[in-house]
Amino acid sequence: MRRGGERYKGLPPYMAEIEEECSVSLRQLMVNEGLIASPEDDKKRRSVIHMLQRIVVRWIKIVAWKRRLPQHHINATNATIIPYGSYGLGVHGSDSDIDALCIGPFFATIAEDFFIDLRDLLKNRSEVSEVHCVKDAKVPLIRFKFDGILVDLPYAQLRVLSIPNNVDVLNPFFLRDINETSWRSLSGVRANQCILQIVPSVELFQSLLRCVKLWAKRRGVYGNLNGFLGGVHMAILAAFVCGYNPNATLSSLVASFFSTFAYWQWPMPVVLLRDAFAATGSPPGLMPIQLPCGGRQYCNSNVTRSTYCKIMSEFHRGNHLMKGYLKHGFNWNSLFEPYPYATTYAWFVKIHLSAANVEDLSDWVGWVKSRFRSLLIKIEEVFGLCDPNPTEHLEACEKQPNIVYYWGLHLRSINVSDIEPVETDFLKNVNNSGSFQGSVGGIQLSVVQASQLPKNVECDTSNRNKKVTRTCWRVRDDKQCKDKPVYSRHLPGYVVGYEKMNNNREAESTDVKC
Repeated sequence: MRRGGERYKGLPPYMAEIEEECSVSLRQLMVNEGLIASPEDDKKRRSVIHMLQRIVVRWIKIVAWKRRLPQHHINATNATIIPYGSYGLGVHGSDSDIDALCIGPFFATIAEDFFIDLRDLLKNRSEVSEVHCVKDAKVPLIRFKFDGILVDLPYAQLRVLSIPNNVDVLNPFFLRDINETSWRSLSGVRANQCILQIVPSVELFQSLLRCVKLWAKRRGVYGNLNGFLGGVHMAILAAFVCGYNPNATLSSLVASFFSTFAYWQWPMPVVLLRDAFAATGSPPGLMPIQLPCGGRQYCNSNVTRSTYCKIMSEFHRGNHLMKGYLKHGFNWNSLFEPYPYATTYAWFVKIHLSAANVEDLSDWVGWVKSRFRSLLIKIEEVFGLCDPNPTEHLEACEKQPNIVYYWGLHLRSINVSDIEPVETDFLKNVNNSGSFQGSVGGIQLSVVQASQLPKNVECDTSNRNKKVTRTCWRVRDDKQCKDKPVYSRHLPGYVVGYEKMNNNREAESTDVKC
């Protein structure tokens, strides 16, 4: 880490003091928003990783025995767990999930050994609940809760007998002859490790990444499935800014982030390691961002014409606000103000997804969201620019569990019947684009006016400290429909359910991921 004095080199004393005050106030905002996990939370997550490591070691010994390997090979073989994502980068909060890669040897297959044997081992653990196999994703994984913490566990198979616990996933020796699925699964871990090696100050990088992720979530430009920027995109952009500003303060890094990308000449790609592993040919997509771990790979991107315009608009807004960050009266809250959907758009596409039960709904929503890009492109063809708000809502008055999205339309006058061919086209895409393993749910598309939106679609900062209560779905009468909505603890105004009262006693609290 750079010494504090170097960061203020060349600044007048009073400017250095203002810079420091801005950075301190921004760090305090991160604490207030729950973006920094407590020591107790960190300890719990370390315990989860430790227990998962023990489970996969036991699993691989069983698989080796089933494959009738010699006893000395059974004794020698090993599998390991490597955290990545926000937890691996050290930017997780108290409500964050854990992304952890399971790496196994050549004889342990993903179809039989991972998705069947390891899944069964997990299901038999008392600490594990809600186990789902997501086999059809680009990165297949097992999703479950371990001691209440959501875990996404993909799998990579290396061509060796035993995986060292401290395996170097950047070493070409371990990457030889691996299959495409394993390569994709490894890319997140490899990107994490490259980024942490590249940035001049890990602490400043982590702080900047926390800030810009909060900004992206509040302004509705976070989420790869909705065509916006995902976690790996944000991490590379933050690392890029840190690399070009090695002596900067946190507040000046935030200002540099927006000034850099507000005027970036897309589709010129963002590249961290320009001299090594230079990609050939035209970069893919509207906002190409190259992975820093070689192989001429780019981040998977679902950016469309609509989401590109929204992202760039928010970059410019952030740049405009940050021009005054050293002026008296600057307030960081203005940068993180929730996006005012209900007052920005007159019309919305309502996407209603439903299923027979909560477990089926989770699988169904995940499957449909993986096809959202095709829906967004079709909406663009029919209605023009569209803002796919990632916020999830519930219609509590309905019998079946459901999730509802409201995507803003830029048009002021609309023929509502134009949504019918869009729905027909999307249903064909969802039903024909792969073999969905779960129970097929319902999809309904309609066009509604802003006046028809639930009151909670507008993010209300007064709900920031509301306690999250357990959600439920059941038939409700008119009086029950007036129950107060339940809000996410870390995304204010985002509705995750409705309050269930039990004999006038306060309902239990539950963690919610948004």
